[in-house]
Amino acid sequence: MKLTYPAIFYEDKGSYAVEVPDLPGCVSGGDTLAEAIYMGTDAASGWVLDELEDGKPVPKASAINDIHPEDGGFVSLLVLDMAAYAEKYGNKAVRKNLTIPAWLNTFAESKHFNFSRILQDSLMELYQRETAVV
Repeated sequence: MKLTYPAIFYEDKGSYAVEVPDLPGCVSGGDTLAEAIYMGTDAASGWVLDELEDGKPVPKASAINDIHPEDGGFVSLLVLDMAAYAEKYGNKAVRKNLTIPAWLNTFAESKHFNFSRILQDSLMELYQRETAVV
């Protein structure tokens, strides 16, 4: 799942602060603009992952034109790759019990399928379709 959020950047003597208005309290920064973008993306991804792991909805992103920085600031978009971030940093797992037909279980076991991976991949695909911006 890819998400985009507008972020406000403020420069101060070559360093940059970055704030993501749609994610309350999500603030980061860097010694260069590139580092601030990286750190802002990392902070926003962590913020969103925490919400997802707690079963909360992902906040809707504001339109970039609706974000108005204070004097000296500028707005740019951060792109979050939540699937990659969750794979690397997500650690909260929930155990689920499920029931499938015996013949399907026999087939899957004969192919050495990883049930958890298949379920996660399928649910992620459904989630991405449901949350896709049209």
